[in-house]
Amino acid sequence: MRDFLTVDRVANQIRLRRSTYTGTFLLVEGSSDKTFYKRFVDQLVCELVETSGKPSSKQRAIEILKILEQSNFQGVLAIVDADFDRLETLLNTSHNLLCTDSHDLETMLINSPAFNKVLAEFGSEEKIAQFNRDVKLVLVENGMSVGYLLWISKYDELNLTFEGITFSKFIDEQTLQIDELKLIQEIKNKSQAFSLDEKNLQKRLKSLKSKNHDPWQICCGHHLVEILSFGLRKALGSNKAADVEPNSLERSLRLAYEEIYFHQTQLYLDIRIWESRNQPFRVLRNDTTEIFRDK
Repeated sequence: MRDFLTVDRVANQIRLRRSTYTGTFLLVEGSSDKTFYKRFVDQLVCELVETSGKPSSKQRAIEILKILEQSNFQGVLAIVDADFDRLETLLNTSHNLLCTDSHDLETMLINSPAFNKVLAEFGSEEKIAQFNRDVKLVLVENGMSVGYLLWISKYDELNLTFEGITFSKFIDEQTLQIDELKLIQEIKNKSQAFSLDEKNLQKRLKSLKSKNHDPWQICCGHHLVEILSFGLRKALGSNKAADVEPNSLERSLRLAYEEIYFHQTQLYLDIRIWESRNQPFRVLRNDTTEIFRDK
C-alpha cells in the first residue's frame, strides 16, 4: 500500500525546496495528470508536484495550496479537475487554483481531435459507418446517466461506489445505450446499498436530465472511456477486451493529444494569465508553435 505524506509535510517539503529552487511549483492530482502536463511545461522553470492520496487528490492539492498561501508563499499554482464545481457554482477563492475546461482531464482529451485519431486507430471503418451515429455524441448522451448518478451520490452524501462497476451489465452492445435501471442496480450492488430506493433514484435522474446542463461538465471522462472500450469490442470494432482496456485507451488519447489542441483551451489561457500576474514565475514553454499561432 502506498504511503502518502500528510498535506502539511508536502507543503513543508515545497517550502524547503524553495531554498535551492526559484521556479514555479505546479500541483497536479495524479501520475497521469503529471504525465500529461509535463509535455507542455517548461521543466527548467516549473516543477510538477503530485498530490495523490486520501480523501481525494483534488482536496489534497487545494489544502496544500491553502497552507502555502497562508504563509505568503509565492510561485505555486494548482490545476485540478473541475468535477461538478461549475454546476454547483462553487466560488474559486484563489487566483492560484485553476480547473480543467470540462469535468476532468479525460473529458478534455475526448472533446478534442485526439478522440477521432484514437477511434480511427482502434475502430472499424465499416462498423462505424453502420453504427450511423456520431460516436462522441452517443458516448456523452449515455455517460450523462452515470455522471448524474455520481453527482446525486455526492450531493446526497450516499457514498455510492462507482469504481469497478461492470459496464457490460447495463449497456446494449449494439447501440451503446444504457439501461438506467440496470445501471442503478449495478451501482447499488457494488455499493452494498441494498436499502436504496431504485425507483426514486431513477426519478431523480430523469428530473436532472431535463435541466439541460452542459454534458461536458456532467460526464466523467473515465466513464466515457469505459463505454468507448466496450463499443470497440463489437459495435465500433472487433478488438479483444485486453487490447482496448480503459487505461490503455486513456494513454492513447494522451499520446494523440497535440500541443496545438492545448493552446486552444481556456485552461491554457488561464495559465498564461497566471504567468502574467505572477512574474517572474513561469509554467509553460515558449515555443515556435505558439509564436506562429499568435501571428
